[in-house]
Amino acid sequence: MSSNMKQTILTNWTFSRGFRLIIGIGIIVQAILSRDVAFSLVGLLFTGMAVFNLGCCGSGGCAVKTKNVTPSKKDPTYDEVV
Repeated sequence: MSSNMKQTILTNWTFSRGFRLIIGIGIIVQAILSRDVAFSLVGLLFTGMAVFNLGCCGSGGCAVKTKNVTPSKKDPTYDEVV
């Protein structure tokens, strides 16, 4: 296992990542108890997303780019509407 992959697995654990892991393990356990292969694939998906820190958009794919806008120093002008 490469050190980059090891670092991804072992660091940056957030609440949502831990929650996905717990849900994934719970789904896998339930799939084993009910002997349901399709359900176990969903559990593996959730567990894999948590372990490898991936989401539906990939790593950082859903990030919104921000634009730095400097406010103008001029006073705004208003038109009277009747």
